[in-house]
Amino acid sequence: MSLDLVVIGAGMAGMVTAVRAAGRGLKVAVLEKGEAERYPCNTRLSGGIIHIAFVDPKRKAADILAAIGRVDSGGAEPELASALAESVSPAIDFLRSEGARFLRAGGQEYQNWMLAPPRRLVAGMDWEGRGPDVLLRGLAQRLAALGGTLHRGTRAIALTMRDGTCVGVETENGDFPARAVLIADGGFQANTAMLAEHITATPPALKQRGAATGMGDGLAMARAAGAATTDLRRFYGHLLCRDAMHNDKVWPYPELDGIAVSGMLVGGNGRRLVDEGLGGVNMANALACSPDPLGGVIVFDAAIWDGPGRSARIPANPALENAGGTILRADSLEDLARQAGLPGDGLAASVAAHNEAISAGSLSALSPPRSTERFKPWPIATAPFMAIPCCAGITYTMGGIRIDRDARVLNDAGAPIRGLYAAGSCTGGLEGGHNATYLGGLAKAAAFGLRAADHISETNETVLLKQETST
Repeated sequence: MSLDLVVIGAGMAGMVTAVRAAGRGLKVAVLEKGEAERYPCNTRLSGGIIHIAFVDPKRKAADILAAIGRVDSGGAEPELASALAESVSPAIDFLRSEGARFLRAGGQEYQNWMLAPPRRLVAGMDWEGRGPDVLLRGLAQRLAALGGTLHRGTRAIALTMRDGTCVGVETENGDFPARAVLIADGGFQANTAMLAEHITATPPALKQRGAATGMGDGLAMARAAGAATTDLRRFYGHLLCRDAMHNDKVWPYPELDGIAVSGMLVGGNGRRLVDEGLGGVNMANALACSPDPLGGVIVFDAAIWDGPGRSARIPANPALENAGGTILRADSLEDLARQAGLPGDGLAASVAAHNEAISAGSLSALSPPRSTERFKPWPIATAPFMAIPCCAGITYTMGGIRIDRDARVLNDAGAPIRGLYAAGSCTGGLEGGHNATYLGGLAKAAAFGLRAADHISETNETVLLKQETST
């Protein structure tokens, strides 16, 4: 075989794997379907913060595992969580050794490792020349210097299997035989058929909050090769102003989670949809699964707008209004309901129940119950009363190919498929769960990309040693 490793996808997971493997002497090719030098991918459009469960990834592995345990809702497999906790710090060290620059972005611990230079604190897109874009361009240059190749405009269409072993990749441009293959092409967030099957009955009602390049090709190829998959029903995303469906200035930022967890998220009947205390990612999933994903409205008041509304890194107050996003204001709940197209009695009853439960300390008795362990609810009592019509923004899907701690793809019997690896958001087993637990996409991609490269390198060395011995 002419290649030791073929990587499908040139985002964080794919490029970390490729550069690490090439640096250890392997002959590597990366296949990227994007044609442009700055091909679109979620890594390039991301905020660039590497964290796990909103704690510093340089903490001890035991501390990181404890943080995962605090937010996990049954989505994280212990073996994968342990591997992630052990490998994220070495992954950061590797990125730094390859030229990545980091800075502390704010006063919160999870912002200690942001790729530099950071994006501006403005609404809308701002990725060109920012940390993730600089990182990917630098890794591409490093791969070339190490003798690896990046094939842009090359879409993988099938895995080449021989006697249960993956021995290469078929593409629209030809075949790439190899000793090992890594799938790192992202989730299936842009595949409407798969979204309809697993996520929502109305895929057009979801706003693509990322690069919209994840078509699930890698997942489909892995399944065809006998790979097992995890639960595919959850995604990572945020609540966005509904204007994002037609106004590119209000996405991917600001996200509206901080306002919604303090106030309420209601449906078209004016009644609460979900436990807001579980966070914005869970709310985005609940809204996507509701009968009317474009009927959600975040209800709050002036105190929330001037408090939590300013707390996010790119705060909705004032970024959303400056970008032309719709914000409704009224001196009464009845007038607010009229502006939002909600039944006045339904909204008034929901707000009254919300406020009374806060006062009485009986939030668990609400329907649905309201938890308080992660986010504090605020009363909605200070005029002007406010509302933002919202939608669910999807960044990447959380379920995917089942892997082990070394990123080896597993079959339905739990055994590794020889020669086949996967990393990044095409994989499952760490995020998702009942409450759509989010742990950190860049951290997961970098950590398992590193683990995959090291295992492939060690396996390749063993193969070569056997060949030399037999000769």
